[in-house]
Amino acid sequence: MPSLTRVEAAERAALLTVESYHIDLDLTAGDTGFRSVTTIRFRATPDSTTFVDVKPAQLTSVRLNDTTIDPATLADDRLVLTGLLAENTLTVDAEMAYSNTGEGLHRFVDPADGEAYLYAMSFLDDGPRIFASFDQPDLKAPVTLSVTAPENWLVAANGAALHPPTGGRWEFAPTVALATYFTSLIAGPYHARYDEHDGIPLGIYCRRSLAEHLDRDADEIFTVTKQCLDRFHELFDVRYPFGKYDQAFVPEFNAGAMENPGLVTIRDDYVFRSAVTDSERELRATTIAHEMAHMWFGDLVTMRWWDDLWLNESFAEYLGTRVTAEATRFTGAWTTFGLRRKGWGYAADQRPSTHPVAPDDVPDAAAGLLNFDGISYAKGASVLRQLVAWLGDETFLAGLNAHFAAHRYGNATLADLLTAMSTASGRDLSEWTELWLRRPQVNTLRAEVTVADDGTYTEVAVVQTATPEHPVLRPHRIGVGRYDTDDSGERPVAVLRERTEVDLDPALDKGRTVLTELTGRPAAAVLLLNDGDLTFAKVRLDDASAAAVPQVLPGLTDSLARAVLWTATIDAVTDGERPVSDLVALILAALPGETEVIVVEDVLKLARTLIDRYLDPERRLAALGYVTQACDRLLGTAASGGSVQLAAARGLIGASADAARLTGWLAGAGVPDGLAIDTDLRWALVGRLVVLGVAGEAEIAAELAADRSAAGEERAARCRAALPDPAAKERAWQIIVSDTSLSNRLVEANAGGFWQPEQEALTESYVERYFAEMPAAARRRTAWTADQVAKLAFPEYAVQPRTLELAAALLERDDLTPGLRRVVTDADDDLRRALLSRSAGLL
Repeated sequence: MPSLTRVEAAERAALLTVESYHIDLDLTAGDTGFRSVTTIRFRATPDSTTFVDVKPAQLTSVRLNDTTIDPATLADDRLVLTGLLAENTLTVDAEMAYSNTGEGLHRFVDPADGEAYLYAMSFLDDGPRIFASFDQPDLKAPVTLSVTAPENWLVAANGAALHPPTGGRWEFAPTVALATYFTSLIAGPYHARYDEHDGIPLGIYCRRSLAEHLDRDADEIFTVTKQCLDRFHELFDVRYPFGKYDQAFVPEFNAGAMENPGLVTIRDDYVFRSAVTDSERELRATTIAHEMAHMWFGDLVTMRWWDDLWLNESFAEYLGTRVTAEATRFTGAWTTFGLRRKGWGYAADQRPSTHPVAPDDVPDAAAGLLNFDGISYAKGASVLRQLVAWLGDETFLAGLNAHFAAHRYGNATLADLLTAMSTASGRDLSEWTELWLRRPQVNTLRAEVTVADDGTYTEVAVVQTATPEHPVLRPHRIGVGRYDTDDSGERPVAVLRERTEVDLDPALDKGRTVLTELTGRPAAAVLLLNDGDLTFAKVRLDDASAAAVPQVLPGLTDSLARAVLWTATIDAVTDGERPVSDLVALILAALPGETEVIVVEDVLKLARTLIDRYLDPERRLAALGYVTQACDRLLGTAASGGSVQLAAARGLIGASADAARLTGWLAGAGVPDGLAIDTDLRWALVGRLVVLGVAGEAEIAAELAADRSAAGEERAARCRAALPDPAAKERAWQIIVSDTSLSNRLVEANAGGFWQPEQEALTESYVERYFAEMPAAARRRTAWTADQVAKLAFPEYAVQPRTLELAAALLERDDLTPGLRRVVTDADDDLRRALLSRSAGLL
């Protein structure tokens, strides 16, 4: 079907005012579909013509006012409505299909017990897979839902249940005005836990096979929820506006979570069945806070069109991290943001597909989906953090509260928010908006330092640069930290001598700011730009500071400063300015003493990506040996049974080539004290042994027999795709490019396991097959799943000029889906960097 364009949306919004939706679903019709009867009441310009969106398996009947419309007139999932009255009632009766892609009404059968579970995902333009609607963000209306379900099922929705169900019939209270893409429900034999806080009913749900795991963590989930609610109520004048606050952990979800008012849906990977690190618990907490922030940014006040996506995601990202750090036990959330989320933003902003945080125009809804990336989330949140540093927190919050007061339960634009912010601050934000929100790409801040013979600074300057393609310099407020080592104690520590707050204003200094306040001061071992991580910019150290990092980093007590230093090092390697060997040496020097689990996890993950892509096989094997050594040393110093120990063990399993040791761990031999080889760690061991050619189908089958769960099936699928066997590769490839019967998660598991850097010769023929077969494969699937599969299935380890030639030829075609074009463009850029690094000898 054609994607709704901005022009079409504006024309329809000018004609219509939607008064209400009544949606009646019958979920008892069988395993493949359900009945949906939607009644829409709306006002319209008399005698006008418009269309309603509906994506049925079969359209049964349509009645507009007193007129029956022929269902056969449905075309491209649009039903034309003519001769509208001032007041209209439209009733659409349809048979709808369940999905297996996490879109529309998703149906999942739990392999653990055979029970079926449903959940709705109406996001962006998938609501019409469930009910007929005028599906665009600015036609908000109250929704009343009725559901007929099997009598042993639990059903929950945006609104509260009006009374206990009778004969499987559930009736829900009308909601306040909602955008159609927020309409949601869950249905099935869900396990539920309930609580209450500050007058707000709370609920959490999961499938029955995960009940014991949810019960174990229920207190933590409810505590985080309550703490976040309290903090948002302190920040905002408007209390949580949607009655109850339910959170449903649902299977095979294709995103992290979805901010449906009154019924947030979250991937049930967050119901932990094995040991996890504190960073994984923190991620669950920030997800809870992020979705709660949407209750104000997105739900209470909704963007008018998808060009203002940042009004949803950037604000939720910023406030989710902030509230987690301020209100919960996860006080280091900004360190995680600095390493993990900003790294995602930096990567996205440097690719050819970069776009502004707030683009001038998004032509249709499909183009809007492409902008759910590190720019709209992480860069946008970073820009907001910089804005707070510039305006001050009190002024920033005053502007937000004025925005809510002016547009509550309605829609708003960037201009509306800027009006509120400018009024609150008394500042003209037009230039800031142009430079930070309307222009893409990231700046680089470099320290230029000269030191006198007496060890004092002669001059310290910060030089800001931009790419030739996007030559924009921006104002930045940053911290500049001076760090030295102190060897007087039992172990060396790094001491912050002084942190100076600096404003960089290219309008005044043309991109070179001299820090006169440091002239004549004793030179520090490390001069750290963006200390405190307040701005969105890449950092490059001066040569002396870079040389001192291996000595200073292990003793640096500030985890956020460590994150900035690690990010600067990794980014310099990614850009080909420093060799991978520098990063590996720093891992050996600094990681064994690391105490912050997120630093361990992300440094190992990011380093592994660079090692696997940037190094030829011989050097790759040597580098992984050093990484294994660092993990081994960390295992020797980490607290028994703690998060760092678990992160080190995972890193060792992923990097080690010692099959005998890994096999021993799987059998329970030689396992470090305190480390539990539980279900998830067993799968990690089996997966690595499969890649090493030591474990095979028998071991995978045995592991799956012991773990008859959805997670077990996904891990088994990934392991089978990783088998170093031609027949196994062909089976996995056919699933990747052809099979639409499997769920989104199982297809993604096959794609995620297919390419292994150790199997370059085995998979060589599939490099050309990717570029030949993926266009048709992408068209077989819905956009969200197709894009994920295309990304995971890209031959990222085929770092050869031929791969770039194939990518270039594919991108010349005019029949690619927008998502596939974006995936290949980005992956091609990553490969180009890797090939340049290899060609330059930066190994």
